[in-house]
Amino acid sequence: MAFLSQEQLDAMGFARVGKHVLVSDKCSFYNCAAISIGNHVRIDDFCVLSAGDGGIEIGDHVHIAVYSSLMGGGRITLGDFSGLSSRVSVYSSSDDYSGASMTNPTVPDDFKHVQTAPVDIGRHVIIGAGSVVLPGVTLGQGAAIGALSLVTKRCDEFGIYSGVPARRIKARKRALLELEQRLRAESGGADA
Repeated sequence: MAFLSQEQLDAMGFARVGKHVLVSDKCSFYNCAAISIGNHVRIDDFCVLSAGDGGIEIGDHVHIAVYSSLMGGGRITLGDFSGLSSRVSVYSSSDDYSGASMTNPTVPDDFKHVQTAPVDIGRHVIIGAGSVVLPGVTLGQGAAIGALSLVTKRCDEFGIYSGVPARRIKARKRALLELEQRLRAESGGADA
């Protein structure tokens, strides 16, 4: 995998790019001025980040795996230490599928009813391969989403969720919070 240089990232016009950021040269970005990237972030091949008016905020120590996409008009936030496995799709906007309006970007807005709502992916959240997160969803700190899940509503802190639609299966361990503290202590805390 080939990564963009710091100069290339700076030239793209992101709102912010932190330290130690690795972005594949095979990614696509739209509206970079509304995308903020924290420290120690890696975005792999063939990802698409398309920020609407709400923007995209990526925290520290975030990994976005191959073929993932983040798009929509609402704000999308990825908290520190969160991760998206391959082919995860996060949407902050969706067409109205009821048939009451038309759909797709070739149709003028007056004929559509696009629903837009923020998506908040909390600290230490992991989302399994092939999962889809819909507008308006909040994933509480430490939530884990199983592969191929459809997330349509809030997932509470440190719960493990899976299915279509995603449902809580059991609690997730919190040992990772102690590991975070150790990482910060060993690295001096500045931009751990």
